[in-house]
Amino acid sequence: MEYNFREIEKKWREYWIANNVYKVVEDESKPKYYVLDMFPYPSGAGLHVGHPLGYIASDIYSRYKRLQGFNVLHPMGYDAYGLPAEQYAIQTGQHPEVTTKNNIARYREQMDKIGFSYDWSREVRTCEPIYYKWTQWAFIKMFNSYYDNALQKAMPIATLEAAFAANGTEGVQAACGEELSFTAAEWNAKPEKEKQAILLNYRIAYLGDTMVNWCPKLGTVLANDEVSEGLSVRGGYPVEQKVMRQWCLRVSAYAQRLLDGLDEIDWTESLKETQKNWIGRSEGAEMNFKVKDSDLSFTVFTTRADTIYGVTFMVLAPESELTDLLTTNSQRAEVTNYVQATKKKTERERIADRRVTGVFSGSYAINPITEEAIPVWISDYVLAGYGTGAIMAVPAHDSRDYAFAKHFDLPIIPLIEGADVSEESLDAKEGIMMNSPRAGHEIEGGLVLNGLQVKEAIAKTKAYIAEKGIGRVKVNYRLRDAIFSRQRYWGEPFPVYYKEGMPYMLDESKLPLELPEVDKFLPTEQGEPPLGRAKNWVSDEGFPLELCTMPGFAGSSAYYLRYMDPQNTEALVSKKANEYWRNVDLYIGGTEHATGHLIYSRFWNKFLYDLGVACENEPFKKLINQGMIQGRSNFVYRIKETNTFVSLNLKDQYEVTPIHVDVNIVSNDVLDIEAFRNWNPEYKTAEFILEDGKYVCGWAVEKMSKSMFNVVNPDVIVEKFGADTLRLYEMFLGPLEQSKPWDTNGIDGVHRFLRKLWGLFYTNDDQLQVTNEEPSAEELKSLHKLIKKISFDIEHFSFNTSVSAFMICVNELSALKCRKRAILEQLITLLAPFAPHTAEELWHVLGNDSTVCDAQWPVCNEAYLVENTATYVVSFNGKARFNIELPADMPAGEVEKMALAHESAAKWVEGKTPKKVIVVPKKIVNIVI
Repeated sequence: MEYNFREIEKKWREYWIANNVYKVVEDESKPKYYVLDMFPYPSGAGLHVGHPLGYIASDIYSRYKRLQGFNVLHPMGYDAYGLPAEQYAIQTGQHPEVTTKNNIARYREQMDKIGFSYDWSREVRTCEPIYYKWTQWAFIKMFNSYYDNALQKAMPIATLEAAFAANGTEGVQAACGEELSFTAAEWNAKPEKEKQAILLNYRIAYLGDTMVNWCPKLGTVLANDEVSEGLSVRGGYPVEQKVMRQWCLRVSAYAQRLLDGLDEIDWTESLKETQKNWIGRSEGAEMNFKVKDSDLSFTVFTTRADTIYGVTFMVLAPESELTDLLTTNSQRAEVTNYVQATKKKTERERIADRRVTGVFSGSYAINPITEEAIPVWISDYVLAGYGTGAIMAVPAHDSRDYAFAKHFDLPIIPLIEGADVSEESLDAKEGIMMNSPRAGHEIEGGLVLNGLQVKEAIAKTKAYIAEKGIGRVKVNYRLRDAIFSRQRYWGEPFPVYYKEGMPYMLDESKLPLELPEVDKFLPTEQGEPPLGRAKNWVSDEGFPLELCTMPGFAGSSAYYLRYMDPQNTEALVSKKANEYWRNVDLYIGGTEHATGHLIYSRFWNKFLYDLGVACENEPFKKLINQGMIQGRSNFVYRIKETNTFVSLNLKDQYEVTPIHVDVNIVSNDVLDIEAFRNWNPEYKTAEFILEDGKYVCGWAVEKMSKSMFNVVNPDVIVEKFGADTLRLYEMFLGPLEQSKPWDTNGIDGVHRFLRKLWGLFYTNDDQLQVTNEEPSAEELKSLHKLIKKISFDIEHFSFNTSVSAFMICVNELSALKCRKRAILEQLITLLAPFAPHTAEELWHVLGNDSTVCDAQWPVCNEAYLVENTATYVVSFNGKARFNIELPADMPAGEVEKMALAHESAAKWVEGKTPKKVIVVPKKIVNIVI
């Protein structure tokens, strides 16, 4: 029978669907294993060959664990809300729901063709009310909770209200935006509106004034990854920094738990380090600085309080409230211009930008220890959201402060006598505080730092400033609260209404609050978000509903829990389902989500854990980041001012212009000339200068992009070579975690491998030739060598070397003319995770009635791998001269005799008696003459 992959793949796709082969239910008799892909945003372009890389890897691992006897949950869904669908709706007038459903249908068709083992009965779509009801529910719970720093968990806001009523703020240890102080009597006397405003200072979901990336043209706030060089990624419109009242989530309250949780999970050290840096824990002190000739004062956070003697200027963030307060009239115009220019940069761009810019505020601060006046500057290298938005600059001990001081000719005072203060030497300033020009003096009988090690100096300074009331010791985190509002239509509606200007939550019985219809998907003429166009967008009591929608990460933060119980109308996930599946055992996705989705998901899970909804503290036990498949672009070379194209190796004879050409009309770098003429009307009359009768294209590795015509549609590969070839080839390209170029030049070899495998089962005249004979030792050795290799490779995600191992084994079995069922059946089981359609067909050809998905994973028998012989390298005076093959268990004395008796030995012994013979078992015989 011919290897007709099209018929085979269609046949088994239909079989798997008809027989619910991939449907999974909770089964206490089996151990569970939960494999999850980062679910896709379904764009109109569909999948290209880079997208399935991680999906294929997770599918191989899912099938492998099932063959090992695990009950495997392997679901898929769609991150279906987002700006692209909304922008398309604005351009075309078509509702984003329509385009999203069409895009999902396209994705589903493509994924089905590749043969993924997804349980589609558990599919989730974040844009469907049955799903986002639970996102809204979680938001209500966050609004009605605060974070108790003493208990280190979320608690009901009603508990905090009761504490205020009984004792005011005394004894309260709650995460908050601003430290407040009031008595019980003062609290109880406050009107309801004022109480609600105070509670917003403590709620985990709260309204707050925050700096955002505002795009006036799009009429919405953008996330950092939606902005590049001051422009929106979508549309290229100007973006500015703007303070807006936004819904926020108090992610910062969970900062220490997010850090501690990294010790519990199996992630790469580089990814953990990225999260640690993003969370940014630092221990230090907040110090108070008074403003000269003013009643104003402000605080700075520093990890090196001991460097107070080296402070020569202060710096404020441009967006800080202090900037306006401390700017003098003479400096007002200059500061205003600088602040306006800063608004065009995102915080991420400001962190990355090493250029020195700034402006003097006109004010001076007083050093609380030396009492010297220090100029206060404003610069965009300081961010309002980190620390207090103000820093004390010590240019002799910090590279950015040093660059700023040099640029503006400000003083630089070293804290170590004779120290080399230069940009190159700054990283080495971890010495001792010795003979400082300032540190040798007692101040009020207190602080002498001479000769102290850095840690001692820091500790002594902290104690001193706390004792004198100059400041306080504090742990600070770089992690910010998440901005949770978007001025868009296509997103989850907030379950929020407003009464007397204060936010209140809808009753949970009113959920889901569904998106209303609007006449346009644009902001209103008054500048309100698109929901401002909705008619009767009010609560049942007639109160106005929130006009903003939630951001994209809202729906993706807890989707892994919903997969456990997707049809539940009474809860996000039932206790029974959650206690069975618990959390994700293996999560596969891209590194681009390291500081966004993965932080927010971990926060969301910890909050639900505090509520008793999630039963595990961490959502993802093991995480693998797959690399990127880059595009392999092709070029044709047009002779300038003509419509004639010259082949690659002849182009240097002409003046040519390289032009990107669609890679789908190129095979092994050879252009399909007719397809090229039909590709673009401009080339209909093109002429060609060929080499050896062919037009050879140039090539380069670039990002896969429609503009470079190097996007390869997996449908084309599946049609030409089959889904199993695509699956094997994507794994064969290189290590999973590394990026690599897509190159179809090697795909023929993978396809030939499958045909060669087919040839082990069928003769040339399509007759099945499998026998029930007992395998030979050589056949068993080849098989068990493969079992050991594939089992190891899958566990270590080395799928590229697995494909090579399959090829070697099939070559060995072909050479041995192996047709034995005992060998071939186990070979097919090993191949099933990689090439499931082919494996299913051959499994049934062997007479099995059940699916190969439920076969038993083969176990390696090491006894079959024991070598009976060993090859010795025989050396004379350290130089290898010949090899001999001897029994592996031969004693060393016998090995020595055999080596000396070998016919080739006489030439090198030359009648002499060897002085010494050294035998390394199974490897070397060294004869010293």
